[in-house]
Amino acid sequence: MKKQVYILFFILLYSGFNLAQQNAINIKATLNVEEDKLMIQQEIVYTNTSNQELNHIFLHNWGNAFKDRKTPLSKRFIQDFRKDLYFANQKDLGFSDIKNITINFNNIIYKELENKEDILQLFLDKPLKPKESTRINVTYILKIPNSKFTGYGKYNNGYRLRYWYLTPAIYKDGWQLMSNLNLNDLFEDYTTFNIQFKLPNYLNLTSSLKQQKPNIDGVYTTYNLYGKNQKDVILDIQRKNTFKKFHTDSHEIQTDILQEDFNENITKVILNRELSFLTSYLGVLPTDKIFIDEVMRKQNPIYGLTQLPNFIRPFSDVFKQDLTLFKVLSKKYLQQTLLINERKDYWLIDGLQNYLMIEYVNKFYPEIKLLGKASNSWFLKRFNISKLKFNEKYPFVYQFTARRFLDQALNTPADSLSNFNRRIVSKYKAGLGFTYLKGFLSEAILNKSIKEFYQKNKLKVTNDSDFKNILTKNTSKDISWFFKDFIKTNKKIDYTIDKVKETNDSLKVTIKNKRNITTPIALYGIKNKEIKYKEWFTNVSDTLTTTLPKGKFDQIALNYENIYPEYNTLDNYYNVKRKLFNKPLKFSLIKDVKAPNYNQIFYQPSFGYNFYDGLILGVKLHNKPIIKRNLEFKISPGYATRSKMINGSFSVAFNQFFEETNIYKIAYGITGNTLQYAPELSYSSLIPYVDIQFKRKSLRDASTENLRAKIVHINKEISPLETKTDQDNYNVFSLSYNYINPDIIDETRYSFTGEVAKNFSKISADYRFRKLTTSDTQLDFRVFAGVFLHNKSEGDYFSFGLDRANDYLFELNYYGRSESSGIFSQQYIITEGGFKSVLPTRFANQYMLSLNSSIGLWRWVEFYNDVAFLKNKDQYLFFGYENGIRLNFIHNIFEIYLPLYSNNGWEVSQEAYPQKIRFTFTGDLGSIYNFFRRGFL
Repeated sequence: MKKQVYILFFILLYSGFNLAQQNAINIKATLNVEEDKLMIQQEIVYTNTSNQELNHIFLHNWGNAFKDRKTPLSKRFIQDFRKDLYFANQKDLGFSDIKNITINFNNIIYKELENKEDILQLFLDKPLKPKESTRINVTYILKIPNSKFTGYGKYNNGYRLRYWYLTPAIYKDGWQLMSNLNLNDLFEDYTTFNIQFKLPNYLNLTSSLKQQKPNIDGVYTTYNLYGKNQKDVILDIQRKNTFKKFHTDSHEIQTDILQEDFNENITKVILNRELSFLTSYLGVLPTDKIFIDEVMRKQNPIYGLTQLPNFIRPFSDVFKQDLTLFKVLSKKYLQQTLLINERKDYWLIDGLQNYLMIEYVNKFYPEIKLLGKASNSWFLKRFNISKLKFNEKYPFVYQFTARRFLDQALNTPADSLSNFNRRIVSKYKAGLGFTYLKGFLSEAILNKSIKEFYQKNKLKVTNDSDFKNILTKNTSKDISWFFKDFIKTNKKIDYTIDKVKETNDSLKVTIKNKRNITTPIALYGIKNKEIKYKEWFTNVSDTLTTTLPKGKFDQIALNYENIYPEYNTLDNYYNVKRKLFNKPLKFSLIKDVKAPNYNQIFYQPSFGYNFYDGLILGVKLHNKPIIKRNLEFKISPGYATRSKMINGSFSVAFNQFFEETNIYKIAYGITGNTLQYAPELSYSSLIPYVDIQFKRKSLRDASTENLRAKIVHINKEISPLETKTDQDNYNVFSLSYNYINPDIIDETRYSFTGEVAKNFSKISADYRFRKLTTSDTQLDFRVFAGVFLHNKSEGDYFSFGLDRANDYLFELNYYGRSESSGIFSQQYIITEGGFKSVLPTRFANQYMLSLNSSIGLWRWVEFYNDVAFLKNKDQYLFFGYENGIRLNFIHNIFEIYLPLYSNNGWEVSQEAYPQKIRFTFTGDLGSIYNFFRRGFL
């Protein structure tokens, strides 16, 4: 009893001592394992640290983000093509059930914000003046969600809890409110915590706070947790304790991310080295305990370290463990000790953390390659990517995205970043930004500024303006370009050596700025692959000419060390020793990274198949490295094993990207192809085209919109017994508009097409809508309407097809396009009429109107129902109908259709029913890739 009194006195003294300095949160919580609920009594001592009177207070209630499908978190998941929370079982959901809220022991009015169920607004009876404090008491029940949503919640070994308690929003230049979007970025003020947590004896509690010896009372254990200058309190409640504790020279580290068989003594040595490194860059670290859990490791993977399969074992266990620990340790330390609104200024935390990663690898692992030991394998060592150092992944990944114009400005709010940028690219660009400053200002000035910024602002609310002020103070060089264009825009740095003029004793080098951003650039003189000259130039907004001594260099180069992220580095080199080609030709297998000193041609085996050619074996020659180019070409000859013919395809395209308009890019190109379309009969196509692709509303919007104009020339071989007609050699001009919004709940697609040829012209529209109902039932609707404006063609070759389009433009991937029986005649591609049954009237040479629909019955089993109106010249209007079962395994990629009833009667009772079954199957890797990449790029 006496001991408990001392503990209570300590808690009251501890909270009272901090009352005027920071907020205090006292919590009593009891875990109900049977219902996965926490019964919580929470007291918040809130201090108004602003210079404004406050009439209300906001509390972040992120535990309520899992309550239903209407929360911002659920909507965010839908944008990411995740429907697990949207359709979750009630037992897996989580919520906060508020029973009572008082302020200074008086009941008050409160409400959830509209469309932000995880934020509470508390209305004060009287204004809270600056420096005054008030006491908020809340009684509530927290239902713990399943951990499958965010990694935190109930899991097989117990409970992981993060953002589980109510916490006041920060008031700085207005209330800083944010909903839980699974970004792990709650802007939470430093607080004094005292938590009493009661749970069954068979469970163990580990936390980011300090804790006293637990009290055991019957079947329950009570844990007393406390901490000053704390935020983001994480608890891990486990049946089997998986955490290990390490006492380093200066800190206590608790973690469960270690490999089970990894030596603990080596781990301690690694942790001491990592903490010493952090101290050398940041100065004295203000906390003595660091808590790192498995979820944080999974949310902060080291790309390039864990993506290669384990059986290759490209990296040593020590290297993997060291970098894994350092990444989460440095990220945790920065987040724990710098109070930054990561929803707005995420780049500062990410930039510092990635800069520290780069410096750590440079110091301790400078020899490690990006592919590790795999770089020396007989197959990979011939590729340029095998020569990249581990840290060269940063400019490589940035350029991969920038060349597609998919990068975003570093001041873009974190919730507006695409997933690829949020997880990888923006972090890398921010880290490269610090490396850029290091190269331009000097290592001493940058590192001095980082340490000064950290020491002045640790445990305080800060932002990038504070860092800018310190950096500006410590250098006489102009760095306005960094905080303006580099941070606030996605303008691309792109300089080139425009020309080099040789005189008797010098080289006059002209540098040209190819884009709309002016930043410092580095010029190098290289001799025998060693840097003999290096100089920085600034204010090169157009061109600059400088003079270098002649005879001292083999090569002149820009950005030779990849210090700054650049849009295109292929034109950064000039060979002083004159050659027939400034860059010799180099053939490389498959795709590879760029080789700046060569013009690369890639070759790789190609495979194809159709019923008439059989297996097509060939080679594809192209100039497309992993990083996209503006001018691209491909030649792909092949040998057909069945037809014994040489066939193939070619394409040439120039991609013009736009930054200031609603147009994303215009592709100008021409393609050609030759294949068999019937036994021993081939066709050839030649298609010049212009494709205009429009920008998305934002990079989180997965929709695509494009306009394409093309002229299709088709020349078909015919049997010697037949006479060539207009159906065998023809030209068609096609203009089409296409829109796709692949939303996982409400998917919409529509297209409008017009075609003009010698003997016909027609227009058509195709509208598709797919919806998942609240019960996870799929509804699929499609409407097709097509009409001939004029039609002088004979037969049905150019007509609208009810169950199978003639595909006279040879756009559809039919494996046996001329088959009228057999398995390949049953291949189904949804287009034009969209019917599955073969009806007496199969074509329309005047107009067609068709409606296709299906409804989910169970998982991938659906019931389809179609109707259509077909009109042919000199014939009555034909009405078609059908229904059946659709097995929708992978939408538009692998499906099977089982007809039941149609104009033909009961299909299942008729002869040769298996021949009536239709299937959708595509081997088009592009379609499969686009399906699975949704929500990522």
